[in-house]
Amino acid sequence: MNEQPCVEIKNEWGIVAARQAGRTLSKEVGFGSVDQARITTAISELARNIYLYAKRGEICIQKVEKKSQMAKKYGIRVIAKDNGPGIPDVRQVMTDGFTTSGGMGAGLPGVKRLMDEFTIDSNEGEGTTITTVKWLV
Repeated sequence: MNEQPCVEIKNEWGIVAARQAGRTLSKEVGFGSVDQARITTAISELARNIYLYAKRGEICIQKVEKKSQMAKKYGIRVIAKDNGPGIPDVRQVMTDGFTTSGGMGAGLPGVKRLMDEFTIDSNEGEGTTITTVKWLV
């Protein structure tokens, strides 16, 4: 299974390309159509945030595996990175219904619900990195 390269996000086409890369890799890993939709929705939201708030960045999508005593577990890691303004109040943006763009406010809390793991690292004036993982069950 091929690892997808990072997709540069600087316009709407970058968002589309990141979604397509996520759908392709999630299909290769073996996710069903519902989880493929969850993954591509999360990627879309992360890419749109990069485009709206940082103007440019990248989405990196990787196959991951975790070994346990019983078996190997496979999944997809999505890393959204930008060098934008950063998020002044991470707790606030992780509140359901909070929006700065006039959207529905599903945003990052929605991404966290769609994926199994979610971490955010943001520094004002330096940028933001969000890492999410969805595991194949």
